Amino acid sequence: MQFSNTGYIVKIRNHGEKSAIVTVVCPQNGKITGYVTGAQGKRLRGICQLGNLISFNAYARVAENMPSFKGVELCRSHTADFLGDTHKIEALASLCRLIDVCVAENDDLGEFYQVIDDFFVHIQAPNWLAYYSFFEFHLLDFLGIGIDTSRCAVTGQYTDLRYISPKTGRAVCEKVGAPYKDKLYAYPQYITEHNSWPKNSEIANVLSMTGRFLSKNFLMPHNLQLPEKRANLLQILTMPQSITGE
Repeated sequence: MQFSNTGYIVKIRNHGEKSAIVTVVCPQNGKITGYVTGAQGKRLRGICQLGNLISFNAYARVAENMPSFKGVELCRSHTADFLGDTHKIEALASLCRLIDVCVAENDDLGEFYQVIDDFFVHIQAPNWLAYYSFFEFHLLDFLGIGIDTSRCAVTGQYTDLRYISPKTGRAVCEKVGAPYKDKLYAYPQYITEHNSWPKNSEIANVLSMTGRFLSKNFLMPHNLQLPEKRANLLQILTMPQSITGE
């Protein structure tokens, strides 16, 4: 097996004194784990960092073996984008952990890769946390347990959708949901409208919702939990100084 690709580093495990086992997520080959000789050495230490976009050549004698990543080069560095910003580091750690535990090796990511790429492209923008929420929302879709925002689960209507049921993950219209609104999630309007400048309260609603469904429908059945630091992302949305410019 031999191929070339680019991908974001989502996991690094040191191996021996100078090498590492590196997991990357790529547009064509999905999530791939390979051995990088000299990853802890002088030339590659700054390149092999979580979140960096790298190019590489993958080699393996047979497809079942872990490939070696040769010719590793830096395409885009994100080390400085996260350095010193605790909240962004927590978002990065959460995104990488969820990709690592939820995405199988060599799965075709399709359009989901673009959602991952958007997070890194916009990490320096004031609305960066909105892009993290897009990631979790579309991760549910990728896993086949997505939230159904298309029509009301009770009436079947496609208009006046205002809520999401925490039990079924399906949309509910205003008339049906109003008496139970305190028990329902708000409808994720900014997600369906592809609006990247939502209010902090909207992002908090989506993260509460995606956290519930990721835990209930995927993580818990696999004896896993949400990343430890992810809870802090909800807390920063209530801080006096808005993350998104609200």
